[in-house]
Amino acid sequence: MLAAIGLDERHESAYRALVTVGAADVPDLARRLMLGERDTERALRRLERHGLAAQSSARPGRWVAAPPGVALGALLTQQRHELEKAELAAALLAEEYRAAAAEPSVHDLIEVVTGAPAVAQRFVQLQLGAVDEVCALVTGNPMVVSGMENDAEEQAAGRGVRYRVVVERAVLDLPNGITELTAALGRDEQVRVVDEVPTKLVIADRALAMVPLTSRMAEPAALVVHSSGLLELLSGLFESVWRGALPLRLGASGVSEQGPEGPDTTDLEVLSLLLAGLTDASVAKQLDLGLRTVQRRVKRLMELTGVTTRLQLGWHAYERGWVARERHEG
Repeated sequence: MLAAIGLDERHESAYRALVTVGAADVPDLARRLMLGERDTERALRRLERHGLAAQSSARPGRWVAAPPGVALGALLTQQRHELEKAELAAALLAEEYRAAAAEPSVHDLIEVVTGAPAVAQRFVQLQLGAVDEVCALVTGNPMVVSGMENDAEEQAAGRGVRYRVVVERAVLDLPNGITELTAALGRDEQVRVVDEVPTKLVIADRALAMVPLTSRMAEPAALVVHSSGLLELLSGLFESVWRGALPLRLGASGVSEQGPEGPDTTDLEVLSLLLAGLTDASVAKQLDLGLRTVQRRVKRLMELTGVTTRLQLGWHAYERGWVARERHEG
């Protein structure tokens, strides 16, 4: 069952056995698995590399299992991230293939920009032409243009163009990273951070996007994508990364991450009553709240979980442990 995250049957059996007993030494675990001690130790070392097991600091020679909810959750998140990258790569390859077919309609949808000066110029034009919003994913390894350092960004923001930017954590370690992020936050840009973004990406007004083009060419190249299915895919990718990122805020001590706020006691009471089948008005009366207050709290919880329907909110509430499933016995 855990093959999808890189564990074969032997390693999964070793982890399951270790979870069952909590802690064990190599000989004991080898007997449980009916394996040789050398093979058992190899399996434990593999689990250690995946963050699923560790040697006990209190009792040398014994191994303990990492909590499945934490350890497997981290591996699954990484796997989802790799799948997102693969989906994007597949879409880009499909567009490259169509472009090679020399169909005029396809060429109208995408442009291939080659060379560092041309890529930089197109990047500036994209921002200067924005009217409402620029969305960007910024990597910590800029090749031609950094999404955070150019005059076009400052000019666009000055005209009232809204910026939503997700930077990967490596950007914070760049020589001018904090300075540029501080300047962006000072311009009222919304900036969030994740461990790693799938790709560098800029989208203007959801009508035009620019993404690096992976190729064997010696000089940098990029795809400029006009309204199309690929543009919708890139916009969806940005929104997915944006929902999972942590906001950055500018305080007295500089730039810091702002963790997501969870539901308070009243939020949990509202959720429980709604899931029990009460209407908004009934919930408001039951909790002595205004109807708009109840609706506002529900909307905030939907934004917090990144869902669009109340049905999805109920599912997320159960999955996150905000409310408990009650079993009624007849």
